[in-house]
Amino acid sequence: MIQNLEKSKTQNFYDRIADVHNLALKINGYRQSVEKYLKSLNLEIDENSLVLDAGSGTGIVTLGFQSAGFRPRKTVALDLSFNSLKVAHDEFRKDKKTDAGNIAPVQANVLSLPFADETFDLILSCGVLEYVPLDDGLKEMARVLKTGAKLVFIPVKPSFVGSVLEFLYKFKAHPLKNVRQISQQYFNIVGRHKFPITEPIGWSKTIFLLEKK
Repeated sequence: MIQNLEKSKTQNFYDRIADVHNLALKINGYRQSVEKYLKSLNLEIDENSLVLDAGSGTGIVTLGFQSAGFRPRKTVALDLSFNSLKVAHDEFRKDKKTDAGNIAPVQANVLSLPFADETFDLILSCGVLEYVPLDDGLKEMARVLKTGAKLVFIPVKPSFVGSVLEFLYKFKAHPLKNVRQISQQYFNIVGRHKFPITEPIGWSKTIFLLEKK
């Protein structure tokens, strides 16, 4: 009962702030930082690939993925907040670097992904697992990810800015020690990236590149 209440509170919160949150991410240049990082990877994504943006919010990570030049068969932008998905859909349609026709918005919870086992060739996830038990979230993502495929996981790191975001966005960041330990139950850690301090995303986020065992 408490868990369902918390899910509802989170959904309602992001439904209310979707437009403001989207503007903040644009100003901070998160898209450009994500695009630059993804371009540095050999993700082996092609026209047959299926990609999931788990906890897509207003679509900033999917936009960065698209502007990095990746064109999978389908990208699923999944989020609990209906209004965030609506903003994301509008952003995809307006953006000239984005193949909006091959992006499918889906409203669902990351703890109960509505997909079969081993469906996706890549998962991107930023700013969602802070709202759920980390083990449960990573286990569910591993379930729908193909063996040997990668998860680009962008958690909040401990920092002053991270603490401010915890207060503003009503989540609790997972200690990076826990991220490393729990990730290794389901994935091999094949990369760790620290954004440069000159990029605002680096003030609060880091990246783990994980490969499903």
